[in-house]
Amino acid sequence: MRITWRLVLGFLAVSVLALLAALARPSWPLERGTDGGSGTAAQRMSPATVKGAARCTVRATTPREAARLARPGDTVCFDGDLSRQRLVITKGGDREHPITYAGGGDSVHGITIEADDVIVDGFRSIRPAAPGIELTGHRVTLRNNTVIGPRGGDGDGIRFFGEDLTIAHNTVRDTDNSHGRHADCMQTFASDTPPSHRVRIEDNRCLEVDNMCLMAEGPNDGEGDGRGTTSDFTIRGNRCETLRASQALMFEDVQNATITGNVFAAPTHHAIGLAEHSTGARVSGNTLHSGIRYEVGIDASSRPGYRGPEPGGLP
Repeated sequence: MRITWRLVLGFLAVSVLALLAALARPSWPLERGTDGGSGTAAQRMSPATVKGAARCTVRATTPREAARLARPGDTVCFDGDLSRQRLVITKGGDREHPITYAGGGDSVHGITIEADDVIVDGFRSIRPAAPGIELTGHRVTLRNNTVIGPRGGDGDGIRFFGEDLTIAHNTVRDTDNSHGRHADCMQTFASDTPPSHRVRIEDNRCLEVDNMCLMAEGPNDGEGDGRGTTSDFTIRGNRCETLRASQALMFEDVQNATITGNVFAAPTHHAIGLAEHSTGARVSGNTLHSGIRYEVGIDASSRPGYRGPEPGGLP
């Protein structure tokens, strides 16, 4: 009886080990794909990534090829060197499925966006033609991009026009006011361009900027076309170093701006200007350089609906 029991235990142990080995072994070839061993099927099952962030569903060598291949919901990654050409984006997705253009830190010579429903993420531009980035469209997100030393034109880092825009976690450095320029970190206006609505500008860095960190002008500011309105801006969590202008942020004919939690790190005359019916502004929680004389300058036309610290004078 003792011998029979030992035999049973041994048989059970061997059976369990065999079962575990069978479960651990994959039921498909490790290196062979359905194309006879080239590995293509495995590559399609595991899309490439850009620096561990974006999953590349489309790879293209040029912006034109990207426009031909991309479909709503795709993430486009570029092969090859685009550092000597401007990235022009003309193909967008839809409201629920934007197309993402993923840079992963790659260099381009500036960016122009003329499309709706796109995300542009992670490109770097050094001394591009100004504006370093220009976007016109609806439901556009611009994030994690860098513009250093834009040159020519009016010297701006980023210009934007449209609705439901998000500009977040970008860096603009070294805009240059020489030769009569007004080289802002960011700018929008409404003359021959559409007015902007529902714009979120968050957690950006405007460093060593000669002119303003943001210049926003509506259609009725005296230079606009008088059509429509510019409204509903959220300016939050940005760092601003403006070197030569009287104020860091300037709003003319822009309604309902919320300005909170920003750092104004250079000694401008005042931090924020509200003029020409820039009504409904809300200002709170900003950090000011000790050399700034007062936080908000405002004119009489912009007083209705204002909530914030007591203004110190005119814009």
